[in-house]
Amino acid sequence: MISTGELRKGVAIELDGELWQILDYHHIKMGRGSAQVKITLRNIRRGQTVERSFQAGTKWPRASMERRPVQFLYRDDADYHFMDTDTYDQFMLRADQLVDVSEYLKDGMILDRTTYQGETIGVELPVTVDLRVTETEPGFAGDTAQGARKNATLETGLVVSVPLFVNEGDIVRVDTRTGEYQTRV
Repeated sequence: MISTGELRKGVAIELDGELWQILDYHHIKMGRGSAQVKITLRNIRRGQTVERSFQAGTKWPRASMERRPVQFLYRDDADYHFMDTDTYDQFMLRADQLVDVSEYLKDGMILDRTTYQGETIGVELPVTVDLRVTETEPGFAGDTAQGARKNATLETGLVVSVPLFVNEGDIVRVDTRTGEYQTRV
């Protein structure tokens, strides 16, 4: 069980027979009455986001999620194919199950498969990924007082804002949590 005092971002809980991930939470103490906790939750299966309030001290069952390493093999139209690196079993996920993840996937990449009671919920990316720049404008250093930026399209189709010195063919590191450029590799 997890109580309102033990909340952390990213923790999965069971609520009303559904599986929810905590995105954000705030403890609120009114002048009179008991404290409340306002939580932003995302339904793991459907992707819907809701905001709910609970009394301080409320407890929920913690969802036990299993993680196993998998390798991304290839994309076939709207289907993404993966292989378990331990058992070599292959499985497929639809594009709608990988909404925030698909633009970071490249062939051969190792990720974590998340399952709940034997059902695949999704995959978790590493914190950063290295991707090749396929298209960007040439950068010209001009009258810039601050670091000037330009857009670059990466090999997976992701568009990020990069410094002017990044050129086509360069490999850049991107933070998968924010989608922002980190460094040139």
